[in-house]
Amino acid sequence: MPIRVPKELPAIKVLEKEKIFVMDEDRAMHQDIRPLEILILNLMPKKDETEVQLLRLLSNTPLQINVEFLHMSSHEAKNTSSEHLNRFYCQFKEVKDKFYDGLIITGAPVEQMPFEEVDYWQELEEIFEWSKTHVFSTFHICWGAQAGLYYHHKIDKYLLNQKLTGIYMHDVLAPTWSILKGFDDVFFAPHSRYTGIERRDVEKVEALEI
Repeated sequence: MPIRVPKELPAIKVLEKEKIFVMDEDRAMHQDIRPLEILILNLMPKKDETEVQLLRLLSNTPLQINVEFLHMSSHEAKNTSSEHLNRFYCQFKEVKDKFYDGLIITGAPVEQMPFEEVDYWQELEEIFEWSKTHVFSTFHICWGAQAGLYYHHKIDKYLLNQKLTGIYMHDVLAPTWSILKGFDDVFFAPHSRYTGIERRDVEKVEALEI
């Protein structure tokens, strides 16, 4: 089903070549369907690449999805033009009074820095707190997941002795979870990171499940 995005977003051309149905704002206005409202906080440097990756995955749903992109006003992007950000992204002050079905928080190349030393950490904390009352479900990716664990549950990351990189086998422990439906009992997934979290820290938090 269609993803609704700004009419001239460059990612549209890539998705259309892959036969993914993307609906621009003008056409979507004439659809008598209540779409899912999804906000994507894109913390990655090359934002256009991340836009394509996430929109490609969001297309695999029978629902119409209205996507908005959010960037940090407290951080100066070096790999994405200000023209692109001004045209296709909003700032938190522009969306903080809205409510969303879902929020996606991406990773960021700041993995080895203490959270408080990231220049936009204070703004990100504000978004985390806001999401508790304005977002039905939040999905954290990569460093975004570590940041969420740290803010919401005080679980800190630790530096590995060496970079973990490769494709590893995983066991599905909760096959009834919606995110794991359709998975085989065992699956392979890539890892490329310098930090990790302690299992014992997760097990101490009743709200978390591995």
